[in-house]
Amino acid sequence: MISRNDPCWCGSNLKWKKCHYPEKSPVSLDELRAEYRKKYRIHLKTPEEIQGIKKACKFAAQTLKKLCEMAKEGLTTKAIDEMSRKLCRDAQAIPAALGYGHPPFPGSLCTSLNDVICHGIPDDTQLKSGDILNIDFACILGGYYGDCSAMVTIGKVDEEKELVVDVAYESMMRAIAILKPGVLLYEIGDIIEKYAASKNCSVVDAFVSHGVGLKFHEEPQIAHHYNRDKTPLAEGMIFTIEPMINAGVRHAVIDPDDHWTARTADGKPSAQWEHTVLITKDGYEILTSP
Repeated sequence: MISRNDPCWCGSNLKWKKCHYPEKSPVSLDELRAEYRKKYRIHLKTPEEIQGIKKACKFAAQTLKKLCEMAKEGLTTKAIDEMSRKLCRDAQAIPAALGYGHPPFPGSLCTSLNDVICHGIPDDTQLKSGDILNIDFACILGGYYGDCSAMVTIGKVDEEKELVVDVAYESMMRAIAILKPGVLLYEIGDIIEKYAASKNCSVVDAFVSHGVGLKFHEEPQIAHHYNRDKTPLAEGMIFTIEPMINAGVRHAVIDPDDHWTARTADGKPSAQWEHTVLITKDGYEILTSP
């Protein structure tokens, strides 16, 4: 029997009497799911849901890999968008971004070039040597969602762009490496912020990671910068890790015309990578490896 001075079962690193006491300590995943719905509005996925989400994530990752491989000098971002639509049709999948939000997003994916932080809209812009491009692709397959993004460098890029691409990737992987039940959400932001600062880069604080799987965006929201969110990770949580790293200031400016495209306030380059991850009994699993 757990005592009042024992560590709480939820992994918060607090004593039981300071956390969930006098609630009954969950003894099953079903009880843990009920606790997380009640306390955090987080849905811990069932084994059946996890299998469906894994299939959607695998398709998203394989599609993203093909799109990154086709991104070459002279190609338009619109052509990448058109290919993603074809790949979705062939697989009887749906591009999750298409028509999403207000105003409805016009592309099937986001293509963010150079100083665009995120939500770049595919158009007739041709890729050129020296560009860095983020391709952010999410899909619905069999009723479940998968979400991922990656950077592509076009030709030879300058040192500043190369740095921000590398720091964004390393920030994501360092954050993923600490994931396991009991880790608190703010620890993700701590890892990313400290590493980015050590490389003289900044972390965008206007956008967050998010739960995903049954919906495009679910709880929890996960900040990549310093914060004090003490929600503990638990087995069955599925969410993205997608830090946006800037070479200059962290601030984002939203395009007043399309209401989607977010650019760096100082015009310096930005980079982002994204994986969807599952929290397992003992750690994590990356679901968006191709």
